[in-house]
Amino acid sequence: MDAPAPLRFGPFAFHPDTGELWREGRPERLEPQPARLLALLVARPGRLVTREEIRRHLWGDEVHVEVDRGIAYALNQVRAALGDSAGEPRYVETLPRRGYRFVAPVAGPGGAASRRVRRQALLVAAGLAAAFLAAAVWLAVDRPLGAPRVLLAVSAFDNETGRPEHDALVARMADTVVARLVAADLDGLGVIGNQAVLRRPRGLRDLPTIHRETGAHYVVIGQLQPDPAGLRVIAHLIRLDDGTHLWAERYVRPAGDLGGLDREVADGVAQAVAAHLAEPLTSP
Repeated sequence: MDAPAPLRFGPFAFHPDTGELWREGRPERLEPQPARLLALLVARPGRLVTREEIRRHLWGDEVHVEVDRGIAYALNQVRAALGDSAGEPRYVETLPRRGYRFVAPVAGPGGAASRRVRRQALLVAAGLAAAFLAAAVWLAVDRPLGAPRVLLAVSAFDNETGRPEHDALVARMADTVVARLVAADLDGLGVIGNQAVLRRPRGLRDLPTIHRETGAHYVVIGQLQPDPAGLRVIAHLIRLDDGTHLWAERYVRPAGDLGGLDREVADGVAQAVAAHLAEPLTSP
């Protein structure tokens, strides 16, 4: 049986059944969760897709989760792959407090959008939700009945530059790390990023308290510090029962070139977590 024809918009060809995105014959990197979101949007071109609809299609109806960070991460990845922007959208338009709309014309091989492919995209988005649910549910206020084998907490990053204009960056950095880990969908890993203990000022939180109040086995912490070259972020992966540092990495940028720094750090953390915890993924 021939593979389904892709949907086409602008210079792109998108296969909603596999999540593959191509730009003029060259593949564009798109992780599974952003691909599922794109499949949902292109299945309904020109129509509003609400945040609640995204939640239902990606996470199902039975578990109520706080998915703002997950949606934001997935949407940013979709826009990055498409070369799009929220300010001047060519593909994905944000409708504040309502949802999103795919605004580019979407065509099948015959020049018109295919109803069959649209239905397939919706089914794929719903069918793949189960694989993402196990990780994403740890953004919820209440934990699900089935607990992952390993819990990882992400603490607020600390602004050690003495410059309050960087407070927004460090706040965004922790959220981006959480969303990136959720999107990585590592089997058996639960991510905790919304508990109050993780967002206390540094002087009011410590590793034993995080261990006790979250029940996590590991924690990611980080600092933004001055550097002779500009600014640096140091991220750490720590085992909580004995305080062992499993991984640490420095990211240095000129002070005037901080765009995408949070995503770079989040990618590095996700790679470290996969390397240190996934093989084998067992609790201490």
